[in-house]
Amino acid sequence: MKRDPAELQREILALKEQTGATILAHNYVDGAIQDIADFCGDSLELSVKAKKYQADLIVFCGVRFMAETAKILSPRSRVILPNSAAGCPMADMAQVDAVRQYRKEHPDELLVAYVNSSAAVKAQVDWCCTSGNVERVLNAIPSDAKIMFLPDRNLGANMTAKLGRPMSLWSGCCPVHDHITLESIREARAAHPDAEVLVHPECRPMVVEAADAALSTGGMLRHVSESLFREFIIGTELGIIHRMMRENPGKVFHPLLPQVVCPDMKKVTLENVLAALQGKCEEIALDPEIMTAALVPIERMLAL
Repeated sequence: MKRDPAELQREILALKEQTGATILAHNYVDGAIQDIADFCGDSLELSVKAKKYQADLIVFCGVRFMAETAKILSPRSRVILPNSAAGCPMADMAQVDAVRQYRKEHPDELLVAYVNSSAAVKAQVDWCCTSGNVERVLNAIPSDAKIMFLPDRNLGANMTAKLGRPMSLWSGCCPVHDHITLESIREARAAHPDAEVLVHPECRPMVVEAADAALSTGGMLRHVSESLFREFIIGTELGIIHRMMRENPGKVFHPLLPQVVCPDMKKVTLENVLAALQGKCEEIALDPEIMTAALVPIERMLAL
C-alpha cells in the first residue's frame, strides 16, 4: 500500500535531524522532495553547496552524474544516490572509451564537456561547463583554439549560433528537450498569447530561435521572478514549475508540452530518500585518480 506523502516527509525530516544529513534536490525532481530538501537548484549549484557546507552525509536527489560531481567537489562527504537506476541518457551518449579515443585522434583540439557527463568523461577533458556558464567558458578559450563540445549537440549548436564560435559537436542530446518542436511552440503561443516562452538551451536550435529566451534552470527561475510578464510557457522538465509556482504565487505557468518529463529524475521518490537516510541506498564511490583528474576541468570552470 502506498504511504501518505506527508507522513513520509515527516519521517524523513526527523531522520535527517538525527543523522545530520543534508538533502539536495534538483529542480526537476518531484515537488514533494523539493519541499523537504535543504537546498534546491541545478546540478552544479547543488554540488557547490555541497562543497561549501562539507556535510558528512549528502543525499543527492537527482541523477548519477550529479551525485558524482558532488562527490568530486566534496570528497570527504558520504554522497548517497537514492535510486541507483537514476541515470542520464545524454551522459550515456559520451562513453569514456570513445572520448579517450577521440582525444587520441585529435590532439590539437580542446575538449569541453557539459556537466551532464560522467566523472570518467570529465577526467578526460579540458573544461567543464553548465548551461548557465557555457558562454563564459567558451569566451575564456582563445578564439583560434579548436574545440570539441560534448555530449550535447544542441547546446553546442546554440552556442555556435549565438557566439559565432565554430566547434565540433558530439552526437548526443537530451531526449526530453530534443522532443520539443517548433510546432509545439506555435501551438503553445496560440493557446496562451499573453505568455512569455522560455526554453532550455538543450532544445534544438530552431526551437531556441522561436522562443523568447533560452535559459538554464537557474536562469529561468531568476527570469520569471524579475519579468514583467504574468504568464509563462515553460519549455523544460516540468518539475521546475513546482518551484516557480511556490516562489511566484501571483504568476501563471504553462508547460510547453505535457510530456516534457525526465523519467530518470522521476525515479527518485520519497521512499527512496527515506531509504537513503536509513543507509539502504548506494553510496557514490569513485576511483581516486578519476576524481583528481575530473576536478581539474571543474575547478577551471569555477575559477571563472
